[in-house]
Amino acid sequence: MDILSAAVMLFLIMDPLGNLPVFASILRHIEPKKRRRVLIRELVFALIIMLMFLYAGEAILNFLNLRSESVSIAGGIILFLIAIRMIFPQPGGIAGLAAGEEPFIVPMAIPLMAGPSILAALILLAHTDNSKMMEWTVALLSAWAASAVILLFYELFNKLLGDKGLTAVERLMGMVLVMISVQMFLDGVARYLSAVN
Repeated sequence: MDILSAAVMLFLIMDPLGNLPVFASILRHIEPKKRRRVLIRELVFALIIMLMFLYAGEAILNFLNLRSESVSIAGGIILFLIAIRMIFPQPGGIAGLAAGEEPFIVPMAIPLMAGPSILAALILLAHTDNSKMMEWTVALLSAWAASAVILLFYELFNKLLGDKGLTAVERLMGMVLVMISVQMFLDGVARYLSAVN
């Protein structure tokens, strides 16, 4: 996997367009002057958490005594489940905040931006080829920056795409993520079978 494909995969997992309606509903209850400051703070927290998982991923796998094949297969399954939820969204909110309450790390940084699927993908990237850590960092920063731009201009994207447009884009991203997750799963199975034989 190169920088571009890793960045695209991470961007799809972050799913900024899918998160737009949730972010908009959380920020709606905060004073307009504070909204951008709160959003930037949460995006920075999410980036710090993701970088920690990228660089500590190898140590976590070694501590848990996990092989890269099992992480690839598990990551593929997790991504597949996330993608299915993107294609067939479930009713119910994510935020769970009282009106006017300012979010702090939860739920905007975790789990909306830096959720379990992105953290698993970062651990997998670090374990797959830890000689490319600078490339993975650039891919993460690129995906985060693209997601941050979309989320910072959430009002504009809401107006441009509308509810139906956002839903269509999210489902399209879900379809692409299904293909990536199946490939991750197949790669893990192929590596496991070649290691056994």
